Amino acid sequence: MNAGKQAGTGRAGTGETVVLRPRKLFVISWVGAAAIVGMFVAIALVLRNTDTGVIFRTADQVALILIGVFIAGGILLVARPRVRADAEGVEVRNILVTRRLGWDQVERVAFPDGASWARLDLPDYEYVPVMALQAVDGRRAVDGIRRLRSLHAAARAG
Repeated sequence: MNAGKQAGTGRAGTGETVVLRPRKLFVISWVGAAAIVGMFVAIALVLRNTDTGVIFRTADQVALILIGVFIAGGILLVARPRVRADAEGVEVRNILVTRRLGWDQVERVAFPDGASWARLDLPDYEYVPVMALQAVDGRRAVDGIRRLRSLHAAARAG
């Protein structure tokens, strides 16, 4: 398994690993997190110099900035989804949970009509959402789902 290499074709049997992440959600999350931190820093600096009738100290400024950093960290959790697949199986990392499945456990790789993201259908009508393949990414998501389906088909055939 070649864990550090991102595959270009997604063909099984070559030892390559397919790594997919959402593009638009990643960019939006980082821009939003930076904007939140910037806003909290600006507010912390302005409140110290404004006469509001409240005593606003340095500790309050630091606390306000830390609150902004924590909120930004929460926003960045949305940028965390990733799927990593190879000939043996697929690892799906969503916002909080990471799950590794062998291709023998996956019945199909699906992207239902109207769905926001793809999913891996499992036996007994269960599924694992694949938030790394988002409909808003358009062509990039289509290419990603094709690569996963190719690996899945090759593993099931072999």
